[in-house]
Amino acid sequence: MPEGISAASWVVADLDSGRVLAAKDPHGLYRPASTLKLFTASLALDKLPLDEVITGTQADADAEGSSVGVGPGGRYTVRDLLLGLLLESGNDAAHALSARMGGDAATVQAMNALAASLGASDTRAVSPSGLDGPGMSTSAYDLALIFRHDIANPTFAALTTARTTLFPGYADKPAFLIANQDKLLDTYPGAIGGKNGFTNDARQTYVGAAARGGRRLVVTLMAGERIPLPPDKQATVLLDYGFALPANAGVGDLVNPTPSPSPARANSAAPAGAGVSAAGASPSGDTHRWTSTRSYWLLGIVLVALLCAWGATRRARRRRQ
Repeated sequence: MPEGISAASWVVADLDSGRVLAAKDPHGLYRPASTLKLFTASLALDKLPLDEVITGTQADADAEGSSVGVGPGGRYTVRDLLLGLLLESGNDAAHALSARMGGDAATVQAMNALAASLGASDTRAVSPSGLDGPGMSTSAYDLALIFRHDIANPTFAALTTARTTLFPGYADKPAFLIANQDKLLDTYPGAIGGKNGFTNDARQTYVGAAARGGRRLVVTLMAGERIPLPPDKQATVLLDYGFALPANAGVGDLVNPTPSPSPARANSAAPAGAGVSAAGASPSGDTHRWTSTRSYWLLGIVLVALLCAWGATRRARRRRQ
């Protein structure tokens, strides 16, 4: 295995085939830090139009942890807040988006529902920003799942690769420039976006991806340290390792999402009628089992009736004899 990786857990996987090329403790439960914002971003893209304007509040500005600069009375589009969330890891942007989606409790519930639908069974969100809380957990495997889900949305793909953007000011404060904290965008050829995170409990966490030679790989790091290499350099080592492996190599697979009917996403296109039966509802396994069981009962009743008729006929013949 490559040297210089201090992360306690990591995964390298193919975004297109879903093949897990290599991993260390992929389902170990760790704190996600701001990599959990990948779930928040996914929900906001699903539920909110990009050009909707949200007015900042003092509660947004008071959000604990890292901030992008949301202020009371400031006017921000959903796109502005997503860029502040992904580029500068703003917990204030996470709070503003969460408030628009019904508040922290509703957003956290939706995050956990999204995790369940993706098969991310190691994930339990307790905050929209990834700020540490009791029971908060995810895994390197689950982070690969959510990034694979998010990068399939062209809007997310464009947002996560933005290098810089002007973020709106508020009150007498003018707009200001914010920059993407994902160092791989400038240092790794073919980088297609990612998200880093850090808290005292989580330590260094990272999700990132790159394309090379017709392949797209994602790398995730959990519970890392900045020695012997910083997280972006550890990600570089693992991506190089993954790209050097044969395309058919691997130790497992990323599961596919559970199909379920859902409303059209606010900021991505989905094939009309995808996953919907002719009757307008997804086929149900329970309905299928009930239909099959009912058929067996009907067949049994018919057979019993035939046997009774046959028996009655034989008795009538004996009496005639």
